[in-house]
Amino acid sequence: MYHRLYSKSRCEGRGMNKFTYEHQQYPLISVIIPALNEAKNLQYVLPYIPAIISEVILVDGHSTDETVEVALRLLPTIRIVRQTGKGKGNALRDGFAACTGDIIVMLDADGSANPGEIPHFVEALLAGNDFAKGSRFIKGGRSYDITLLRRLGNHLLSTLTNVLFSTHFSDLCYGYNAFWKYCLDDVEIDSDGFEIETLINLRMHKAGLKIVEVPSFEHRRIFGTSKLHTFRDGWRVLKTIVKERRNKSSPPSEQPRLTASLDITNQPAITEEIVLESSTGSSILCE
Repeated sequence: MYHRLYSKSRCEGRGMNKFTYEHQQYPLISVIIPALNEAKNLQYVLPYIPAIISEVILVDGHSTDETVEVALRLLPTIRIVRQTGKGKGNALRDGFAACTGDIIVMLDADGSANPGEIPHFVEALLAGNDFAKGSRFIKGGRSYDITLLRRLGNHLLSTLTNVLFSTHFSDLCYGYNAFWKYCLDDVEIDSDGFEIETLINLRMHKAGLKIVEVPSFEHRRIFGTSKLHTFRDGWRVLKTIVKERRNKSSPPSEQPRLTASLDITNQPAITEEIVLESSTGSSILCE
């Protein structure tokens, strides 16, 4: 199936910023959404999944609200996977195991991540990269959700990682990422908590996979409160960094590391609507 991607300005006073990917044939793309009591937020996520996506898998963490019912109502084709354990890492691993796509996209259920950015991640992978890592702190990225304390902690942990592993990560603790499924053949994912994002970054690097950073705009959570605990989860991230550093494996010198950031300056602002049309003429709007 072929898809055409172009921008459509919001109706009140915004200029038309056009860009087109003509006749782009996409591989199968799976979106994995871990969710725990996110029924109120799903309306800001699921209807805006781009039409290039082949399957959406919601991993339900034993929700006590109507998360599953709302998901099925908003997106009848969604696949529901019941989480086998607890924690974001465990949920993602269950999603990875269930997905059938060639590309895997990690997306939060709380409305903070914009599904309309997914094509940028996919294009970064199609350009020859193995792992497209979202960043709120490079040109074109921003966060309205992160607190000063968490920003400082993220900066310190990123700096430590860059010193210990000779990397250039700008945003170590961010969960909006995409990668080719074949990466899982070389990268073991075995953590259960929020430290999974750091673990994935480090093991992708240590496996010698080609990594690119993609600017991303993080919005505030719409309903509910974050499950992340700054000090507890920060400590788990630090322990993960130390553990991975003690592991002697490292990428061969001839293998590419994180060397670049994706520049989407000339692409539409993420506050604009994205219209994706399929060959059948159907379309979907993404804010």
